Amino acid sequence: MASRAPRRASKEPGRGTKASAKAGTKASAKVGAEASAHRVAELNGPGGLTHFDAAGAARMVEVGDKPESARVGVASGKITMQPATAAAISAGRIGKGDVLAVARLAGIGGAKRTSEWIPLCHPLRLTGVEVAFELGPQQVAITATVRAFDRSGVEMEALAAVAAAALTIYDMCKAIDRGMVISEIRLEEKLGGKSGRWRRADP
Repeated sequence: MASRAPRRASKEPGRGTKASAKAGTKASAKVGAEASAHRVAELNGPGGLTHFDAAGAARMVEVGDKPESARVGVASGKITMQPATAAAISAGRIGKGDVLAVARLAGIGGAKRTSEWIPLCHPLRLTGVEVAFELGPQQVAITATVRAFDRSGVEMEALAAVAAAALTIYDMCKAIDRGMVISEIRLEEKLGGKSGRWRRADP
């Protein structure tokens, strides 16, 4: 009687190890996803972030059920430069034209188009935008005040106005001073909405 062929091994070498590793990876991924979801839930809780859904994906917050109200946002910033650059701005000797007049228009335009720059910002009905400058010996201080009557605040619009104005000053003066520094763009005050008034404390 012919001898029977040896039985084939039921498992390939290392197959069990690979399966275990795969299962471990899936388990780790599940734990990571659960931890991420838990963290998102914490951030989305009272007083937390609202721009993420339960899965952690970015979203534009629904504000349709919020009442419309008067909103105000005030932001500031500055651009530091060489004394000769500040003097040239003051004397109107910049080749591109009236620096502060153009920067003011840029700031107003920046406030109006904030929702196009910042992905999760709502388009708002602005009722007024003011951009003011204080020209010093080595800097231009910028203040933007934005008003709206809507369901969301205008803090971002005020900040965008300051940023746009500062960048425009840089663009118009860079031919004579590429070392200018834009800094301290920050919210100074906001009014309106559920949270009411917020004002930056004096440093």
